[in-house]
Amino acid sequence: MALEQMARNAKAASKVLALSDHVMKNNALKEMAEALLLEKAYLQNENNKDMQAAKEAHMSKALIDRLLLTDQRIEDMANGLKALCDMPDPIGRVDESWRTENGLEISRRSVPLGVILMIYEARPNVTADAAGLCLKSGNAVILRGSRSALHSNIAIVSVLKRALAETGIPTDAIQFVEDTDHEVVGELLRMNEWIDLAIPRGGSGLIQSVVRQASIPVIETGVGNCHLYIDASADLSKGQAILLNGKVQRPGVCNALETLLVHADIADQFLPQALETLKAAGVEIRGCSRTMAYGKDIIAASEEDYATEFHDLILAVKIVDSFADAVSHINRYSSGHSDVIVTDSYSRAQAFLNEIDAACVYVNASSRFSDGSEFGFGAEIGISTQKMHARGPMGIAALTSYKYTICGEGQIRE
Repeated sequence: MALEQMARNAKAASKVLALSDHVMKNNALKEMAEALLLEKAYLQNENNKDMQAAKEAHMSKALIDRLLLTDQRIEDMANGLKALCDMPDPIGRVDESWRTENGLEISRRSVPLGVILMIYEARPNVTADAAGLCLKSGNAVILRGSRSALHSNIAIVSVLKRALAETGIPTDAIQFVEDTDHEVVGELLRMNEWIDLAIPRGGSGLIQSVVRQASIPVIETGVGNCHLYIDASADLSKGQAILLNGKVQRPGVCNALETLLVHADIADQFLPQALETLKAAGVEIRGCSRTMAYGKDIIAASEEDYATEFHDLILAVKIVDSFADAVSHINRYSSGHSDVIVTDSYSRAQAFLNEIDAACVYVNASSRFSDGSEFGFGAEIGISTQKMHARGPMGIAALTSYKYTICGEGQIRE
């Protein structure tokens, strides 16, 4: 199908979807969830093709992990769709209303955005999450995944569209671009007449490429140069647990830790055990000159290391002399995604919350909680690192706009 025709079809479907009630949308989500579970073997068979190609291409373990569709991950995709059914319908909600002096009744009412172009890398679970979130919020979606997950994505979309065919929701509400040529993305990003918003989800290279090419609005998401600062007053056992969870549990995701900052006053108590634990987990350490004194196998950190989202078992480490130094470092290098302090000082915790300019700022908790499902949003279409329209994990509410409705009794303006 020609790209413009695909976009036209999506726009037409969005008009129908915008008027679909919550019962119809929830029934569609349930059918989609059940279809994923029923087709688990088919999905995994197609995913195996992508996994084999990834191994032959010598992709990193973290990126291969992102591609993998286990039984649990397919069940998680299905559960994410089911969870959306329990969320209030975000469309038609009246946020506020008032009556003017001349008797006009004015209300602000939530409406869908229209057609959303989702451009993303690797993780095939994003395909189901994005389709579900867009459907629940009354938007059609055009999905363009990466070549590395092509077989998995095509399979997921085919299952979802077959499920939609039984519900009365137009199947054109979910579109998938199979052409992996980069020029296709540029063409889509200039279709202002048919596409209302682009959401790129992946590495900084992808996101900046989309921003440069687009003439449609773009929400920047996902680049996660996330920091953990261990304060002088920290509970060190909490710090150890939060560090290990943030770096090792899933190093290839955007809310994984990339930089550890440690106050000089507690470096001797914290770093030896922390570095030994990280080393045992296979983490490569790139540290400042003072950090290098704690191990012979520590690599000297460069300026670039502190600005890098590694997507791998690599961690940049720096010893700082003060809270102010830590805040300064984070605000200089952070991508504005998620940053963490471990401290037992209430005043330091509040100062960190106030002074760190990021979408998610944590006190004594892992950055791995930066996730739509963990925030109670059901699922997320991405984590916005900008400030306009949406910021942080984006659930269904972030996929809406609003319009004003004005009701009168014949009033005219004098």
